Amino acid sequence: MLYLIAQFFEFEGLANLIRYQSFRAGACLLTALTIGMVIGPRFIDMLRVRQGKGQPIRADGPQTHLAKRGTPTMGGLMIITSVLISMLLWMDLNSWMVWACIAVTIGFGAIGFFDDYDKVTKRSHKGVSGKVRLMFEFAVAGLAAWLVVDDTNLYLPFLTFGIPMGPVYYVFAAFVIVGAGNAVNLTDGLDGLAIMPVIIASGTFAIIAYLVGRADYSEYLGIPYVENAGELAILCAAIIGAGLAFLWFNAPPAAVFMGDTGSLALGGALGVIAVAAHHEVVLAIVGGLFVLEAVSVIVQVFWFKRTGKRIFRMAPIHHHFEQKGWAESTVVIRFWIVAIVLAVIGLATLKVR
Repeated sequence: MLYLIAQFFEFEGLANLIRYQSFRAGACLLTALTIGMVIGPRFIDMLRVRQGKGQPIRADGPQTHLAKRGTPTMGGLMIITSVLISMLLWMDLNSWMVWACIAVTIGFGAIGFFDDYDKVTKRSHKGVSGKVRLMFEFAVAGLAAWLVVDDTNLYLPFLTFGIPMGPVYYVFAAFVIVGAGNAVNLTDGLDGLAIMPVIIASGTFAIIAYLVGRADYSEYLGIPYVENAGELAILCAAIIGAGLAFLWFNAPPAAVFMGDTGSLALGGALGVIAVAAHHEVVLAIVGGLFVLEAVSVIVQVFWFKRTGKRIFRMAPIHHHFEQKGWAESTVVIRFWIVAIVLAVIGLATLKVR
C-alpha cells in the first residue's frame, strides 16, 4: 500500500526510499517485529481464556512434555497477522507473486487453524483427517503454482540450464509447497525448534529472491532471472520479523505454541517462495532439517508397518534424541546449528554453477 502511495507521488523526497526493495525489506522486518511484540501478550491471554486447557499433550510422548499442559496453541495467528499487515504495507501489490504468497499463507493457516480448533475442542491430538487436510492443501498450492509459474523448467544447483518439465512442473510445484508446509509442521514439536530454522531459511531466501529478481546479478551467477522476484525478499523479511517476535514468547518455557496454524502457513510460504524463485532444490538443502524430520516419520511408519519394529525410538527424529536422554534445550540448539550450516551450504550453490 505504501509503495502505491509513493508511486502516486512519483517517489519524490523521502518517498523515493520506498522504490528500493532493500529499504522496504528492512522496514517490513521491523514492522512485523513491532506488531508481533505489541499484540503478542494480548493474543496469548485471549488464547488462554478461550482454550482453557490449551493444546492436548500426547500421553505416549516424552514424559517431560506433560509439564506443558495448559499452554495455549494457535500462536500462529499472531505470526500470520504480523506477516500479512507488513506485506500489505510494504510490498508491491501489483505483483501476482504477492497475491499467490498471501493465498498460501492464509489458506494453509486456515487449514492449520481448523486442525488446531478440532484438537482443542475435542481434547485430542488427532485433529482433522490427514486426507482432508492434504486435499485442501493441494487445492491452495495448485492455485498458487498456477499464479506464479511462467517458466516450467526445473533448475538444479551446479547446472546453468533448465530441464523442461512442461505441465508436470505445476504438479511438482504443488508438491513442493505442500511438502514444505507439512515438513515444518512435523518439526514443530519442541519450544523454539521450528521457528528459528524458519527464520534462518527465510533469511537465506531473502538473499536468493533479491538476486533472482536482479537481471545483472542473476546473469553473473548463472541463475534464472525472475521478474519481480525481489518482492519476495520483503515477504521473507516479514517472516523473520514476525518469527523473532513469536520466538520471544515461544522461548523455553513456551508461553504459547504456534500450532498447525503457524507451522503450515510458514512452511507453505517458504514453499511458494522457492517455487516462484525457481530454487526448489535449494529449499531442500536450506530446509534440510525439515526434510530430515519428515523423512524420519515416513521411514518410521513404513518400517513399522513392514516389520512391526521401529528404527527410531520415537518420530519425528527430535523426539528420538529426547528419548536418548538429550535435554530439550540441547536438541533445539543443536538443530539450530544444523539449520545454519545447511543455510550456508544452500547459499554456496549460487556461486558454484
